[in-house]
Amino acid sequence: MSDNTILQTQNEGIAVLTLNNPDRRNILSLEVLEALQDALDCISQDRDIRVVIIKSLGPVFSSGHDLRQLINGSVESQQLLFCACTRVMTSIRHLPQPVIAQIQGLATAAGCQLIATCDLAIASTDASFATPGVQIGLFCTTPGVAVSRAIGPKRSMEMLLTGHPISADYAAEIGLINRVVSPDDLEQSVLQLARQIGEASSSTVALGKQAFYNHMELGTSDAYQLAEETMVKNLQDEDAREGIAAFLEKRTPKWNN
Repeated sequence: MSDNTILQTQNEGIAVLTLNNPDRRNILSLEVLEALQDALDCISQDRDIRVVIIKSLGPVFSSGHDLRQLINGSVESQQLLFCACTRVMTSIRHLPQPVIAQIQGLATAAGCQLIATCDLAIASTDASFATPGVQIGLFCTTPGVAVSRAIGPKRSMEMLLTGHPISADYAAEIGLINRVVSPDDLEQSVLQLARQIGEASSSTVALGKQAFYNHMELGTSDAYQLAEETMVKNLQDEDAREGIAAFLEKRTPKWNN
């Protein structure tokens, strides 16, 4: 595997992570997952980065795990691979910065899991999504964790039990992705969204993202209690005071973060 398996660029507070193995359909091998994890760990500590975009090169977004690596590996190596994948998905959710998936072509299995895990996702009209493991005797159980939390149990089970791909339009309809754009507009649409998000206070966004995923795991009463505590904590932040003052004074806020 090339050392350039993940390409990283940064401009205007936006970090772009690009899966760079189009000849092998951008598989999420152990080496790719480890490289992606390293990049996420560095980004989490970089206050200059406000938004992250995950994209790929070639006609396929990602075909998921390397099946040769799975079938030829020991039980220990298989466990290591799935653990590495879970760690990447968890890191995306815990990352202070919002993460946007930019999708072209097919996203299957763990590739679909990656998209479902990202905070936001924009796809081109030629994109499609599938969890096809059942067709080869390996149920997409780990992808199902992320997919089911994005689109609910019934639609998830249909994808998991049939393995059939769904279109970008249907993926947007059921909430797997945010919206669909033409292939020519994909990159600009994602950048526009990233820049819009990047205009907000990064400390406010980080606090809100963390609270959002935390309260999603709670019952309604506990979720409201957490939300109340978060709002009070948010109000103590310098950027909240600046933002409210700027709104009342009808001026543009000057964020500290």
